[in-house]
Amino acid sequence: MSVDSTYLQRFLSSPATVAKLIGDSVGSTMVNLNQSVLLGLTVPLPPLAEQKRIADKLDTMLACVDACQGRLDRASDKLRLFRKSVLSAAVSGQLCTSCGGDGKHTWKKARAADVCAKVQSGGTPKSGFVSESGIPFLKVYNIVDQQVAFDCRPQFVTAEVNRGPLAKSVALPGDVLMNIVGPPLGKVAVVPYEYDEWNINQAITLFRPSEKITTGWLYILLCHGENIRDIVNETRGSAGQVNISLSQCRDFLFPVPSIDEQNKIVRKVGELFSLADEIEKRLVAAVKSVERLTPALLAKAFRGELVPQDPNDESAAELLKRLAGQQSESRAGTKRKGSKGARQFTPSDAENSFIE
Repeated sequence: MSVDSTYLQRFLSSPATVAKLIGDSVGSTMVNLNQSVLLGLTVPLPPLAEQKRIADKLDTMLACVDACQGRLDRASDKLRLFRKSVLSAAVSGQLCTSCGGDGKHTWKKARAADVCAKVQSGGTPKSGFVSESGIPFLKVYNIVDQQVAFDCRPQFVTAEVNRGPLAKSVALPGDVLMNIVGPPLGKVAVVPYEYDEWNINQAITLFRPSEKITTGWLYILLCHGENIRDIVNETRGSAGQVNISLSQCRDFLFPVPSIDEQNKIVRKVGELFSLADEIEKRLVAAVKSVERLTPALLAKAFRGELVPQDPNDESAAELLKRLAGQQSESRAGTKRKGSKGARQFTPSDAENSFIE
């Protein structure tokens, strides 16, 4: 055989080759590769010995790339577990040693309705939506990565609607929002100071801080999600949907340390999450670098730059000559048998399809 199967497989699966095949394919909704597209493909064909060296080198290097990708994936998983551990330590009183030790013994628990200034879900008005100005109206899709992303399909309602039909669900900067319709449940965000007032639809509940509980502490408690996990079996909704009621939100039990303790823990969580964010940025950059390695290695391989060339290897001219001889013998054998065989690989095929 004059083409190493692993070498050819690597070439055909390389991003550059796949892109060319897709570009030359036919069909608008389903990609079809006809025979002429495949036969017209130009494959760089170094000597067979060099093909084997390239294939072996690619196997070794791409295995290292896969291993690196696996380590990065595991690092990302550990980072997620780290954030969860920080939240768990925070709500248990174990994160900050100056906050009294184990919060299970030193902190009292209280209903959300008793410690928050307000716990209220929203609604959707029959009319009063405007496109570019007014009171920003939030839906669940505006909560992204545990923060408000109002640039995602923004909607506004008029001031009259905000103070009329939606007056009960006016949200203020510093309120903490949580979706009560899922999946997934547990999307949480703090209302930003971009606008003086906001409003929310019926799939979101706001928790307003008070002199007993701060915005930061509410955010930590809701992100931790213990209350949701405690009532997940009691949720209801249509097929594929889970709902938490407003009354269930008002009955959430929150550990309530002193305001001073809350502030200390919030600062500590902020420090640790900032560290995690910095590590995550490095991980994202590393993942992007690793994703570029495979196409870069394949491109280098098929430019003849991955392994050194050996002058003792069979030259391309000798390879073509040998292929031509093999083809002539094959044709002669076919004529003697008096039957048609499968289409054979011709010298012109070698020159047109495999030699750059």
